[in-house]
Amino acid sequence: MPQVKVYGLLESIGKNAAALSEAIHAAMVSALKAQPDKKFQRFFAMDRSEFLFPSDRSDSYTIIEVSMFEGRSVETKKSFIRQLLANIERDVGIRPYDLEVTLFETPRANWAIRGVLGDELQTS
Repeated sequence: MPQVKVYGLLESIGKNAAALSEAIHAAMVSALKAQPDKKFQRFFAMDRSEFLFPSDRSDSYTIIEVSMFEGRSVETKKSFIRQLLANIERDVGIRPYDLEVTLFETPRANWAIRGVLGDELQTS
């Protein structure tokens, strides 16, 4: 299951966390076939002095980092990002220009989940 980190200004993350969570998870379930009943998300709401960004972005500027196992096709990853941007614009009102998304892919052997190495997990 992919892990998500969301960074933004305290005011923006504070009022948008629940809607962002749902928009992110919907894209993950649809495009990445994530389990609908499991969310692994962390929100980092920062003071303006701790979150610096270009002046042509609004106070809604948000960074989303997704860590996941390697192996998904380029088209699957693009579909996820497109759905994510569309969901957030529609459901949260943050325009795509104010979003940055990065996918980090790692080999299964580099993860441990529930005390088991990722490449030794039994999937069902």
